[in-house]
Amino acid sequence: MQYLVQMKLASHSRPDSPQEETTFIQGYIFPSLEMLKKLQEENKILAGGPMSGTIGIALILQADSAQEIDELVESLPVWPLMETAVTPLTTFDGRIATLRPKLERLKANLKQ
Repeated sequence: MQYLVQMKLASHSRPDSPQEETTFIQGYIFPSLEMLKKLQEENKILAGGPMSGTIGIALILQADSAQEIDELVESLPVWPLMETAVTPLTTFDGRIATLRPKLERLKANLKQ
């Protein structure tokens, strides 16, 4: 299953000094980016990357379960500092299959 993962730096996590920013980049950003590169090489990340103009990432991740997606996202060093949204995605064929019976019911009601 595919998931849209959006992570943005929480406002309370923003570094306040050059020292904090150095620690933030070295301790959280670079290690997280290296892990994300590895996940991309393993085809766990299908698309996405860092967001322009903000401290954040947007990704399409491939995972077999919600638990796996939790483990992947929470393993990133930067995760505790981020506001994270995970959206399960369906397929286009799946949506068509879901809507087809509804459409048939609607058509049947219109004939009555």
